[in-house]
Amino acid sequence: MPVSSAVPSTTAEQRLRQYWIGVLSRARAADFTAHEPALRDAEYQLIRAPEIGMTLVRGRMGGSGAPFNVGEMSVTRCVVRLADGRTGYSYLAGRDKPRAELAALADAHLQGPQQARWISELIEPLARAHAARRARQEAETAATKVEFFTLVRGEN
Repeated sequence: MPVSSAVPSTTAEQRLRQYWIGVLSRARAADFTAHEPALRDAEYQLIRAPEIGMTLVRGRMGGSGAPFNVGEMSVTRCVVRLADGRTGYSYLAGRDKPRAELAALADAHLQGPQQARWISELIEPLARAHAARRARQEAETAATKVEFFTLVRGEN
């Protein structure tokens, strides 16, 4: 089936940025601690200071059914611009203004000439930390899993 010309295709660069923004949005505040001095080292201005708001969360029954409103959740967003003009964005679940600012700074730095260094020193460790947390959570959940089965009676 041909792709409509109205639907833009994503480039490898866009997919990479989507990946690192996802990693930054899932990182915990403590994960940024070691990198904070390097992130704040550049001159920057807040285009949109970190602010907390609400968003509506929607779900679908079985993943593909009719949509329904699950509820609202807090989000924090921030936009920064480095002195050289690169703009960084962040949207995070929860209410953490300092973390939103650091994530936006990281997004801006990742768009620059030292992208490979930032990916290897920041994004990859953050992704590994998230994967480890998720594996621990899945292991804890699996330990409480209950198997249900049906016995067939011998009646004909």
